[in-house]
Amino acid sequence: MATLSPADRRPHDLPRRSRRTPGPRCSAWLRQLPDEALPAAVLAAIAIGGLGVLALWWRDTPWISGASEWLTEAGRITGLLAGYAAPVLLLLMARIPLLERELGADRLARWHAAGGRYLVGLVSAHVVTVSYGYALTDGRGLIGEEVEIVFHFPEMIKATLGTLLLLGTGALSARAARRRLRHETWYYLHLAGYLAVALGFGHQLATGASLGGGPGRAAWYALYLGTAALIGWYRLAVPHLRDRRHRLRVAEVRPEGPGVVSVFLTGERLAELGAESGQFFRLQFQAPGLRWAANPYSLSAPPQHGFLRFTVKNLGDHSAAVAGLRPGTRVRAEGPYGAFTARRRRGRRVLLLGVGVGITPLRALFETLPGEPVLVQRARRSEDLLFRAELAAVARARGARYHELLGSREQVGDLGSALRRLVPDLAGHEVYLCGPDALTVEAVRSLRAAGVRRSRIHHESFAL
Repeated sequence: MATLSPADRRPHDLPRRSRRTPGPRCSAWLRQLPDEALPAAVLAAIAIGGLGVLALWWRDTPWISGASEWLTEAGRITGLLAGYAAPVLLLLMARIPLLERELGADRLARWHAAGGRYLVGLVSAHVVTVSYGYALTDGRGLIGEEVEIVFHFPEMIKATLGTLLLLGTGALSARAARRRLRHETWYYLHLAGYLAVALGFGHQLATGASLGGGPGRAAWYALYLGTAALIGWYRLAVPHLRDRRHRLRVAEVRPEGPGVVSVFLTGERLAELGAESGQFFRLQFQAPGLRWAANPYSLSAPPQHGFLRFTVKNLGDHSAAVAGLRPGTRVRAEGPYGAFTARRRRGRRVLLLGVGVGITPLRALFETLPGEPVLVQRARRSEDLLFRAELAAVARARGARYHELLGSREQVGDLGSALRRLVPDLAGHEVYLCGPDALTVEAVRSLRAAGVRRSRIHHESFAL
């Protein structure tokens, strides 16, 4: 059966109404919840689990007296909480569809990053307090006690290796360190966190007196083994099965601007993926130098007509190599992910604000988002604008508005004021915002100052 190539079917030549691919359905009660109800419920569930861990310690802890016992028990508390936090943080990144779809990948990534800092603090406090507490009890110096613990306590050599890996991963995840690392390097090093958690599990069972041999130990096994099962299913098995079913491959790589290309993928049964405008996939291109890294790329056109289009800017080794892909290259895709979709919309008046390559998910939303969308593309120079002809064609076809906001920060001035000149009733609009993190923070601040409520500003980062 013959199909049209991407060159023969350009996105701005599509009909006025894009055929909607079947997407994942939320249950009715989830759709009726306020925007922040589900995130609050998930955080409450995590907190309740933490209180349950403290209850385990409280149940099995006798009367505490003396500095050595206080330090030792502080070490047990922090160790238990660290042991609970580790699998919870992995679950946030397990690509569980309900969480990815309803909470959004960026929110999960922020929680994971914030929780990671707490985990590093808990592990550090655990090591220090237990070592000092045991040293006071045994009458040894701190170094001697550390040697005794590491080499004579069960599972402690593995636990020490796990601790060093975890602390190293935490240090490399700090913002200052990440700026100096390529994304690909940071990604591979971050995988060491999985090994660190696995190494620490045996230590917790062997020396965790509060876990005992009853419900506490059973809950610990359920938490860790359940986490491993979910990660194995959603991060390994599901992508493998989808790869076999959909057989994605590169159909064309098309230049869009300086350092920017669009990659068209074709395959089998693409409608079954349930992708929506505004979502993204993590793509592994089966080509030399690319096959071991899964980087996030947004759909830059509605998923339809047997093709998926992603637009990629040269921001690192992986994205730079994408420009050299050949047609026919196999692609392994994880996704679709993200809550940056039409389901977040609550009103008819919507402003889509794209900065730089952040225009890509907004390009897809502009064509399919119900209501009265206004799209503003922000760039320093006209050469940096993407999809100008496409966006103008979509605006004409559906009677929407498209504006370009050009110039340096000094030339544009206050972003909120500039947007009000283009969209006079700005405060009455919902805003979908996408761009580099620093500019997104500035844009949110300007929109808030212009009267847009925070709950009506939707943005999503795809950094993890």
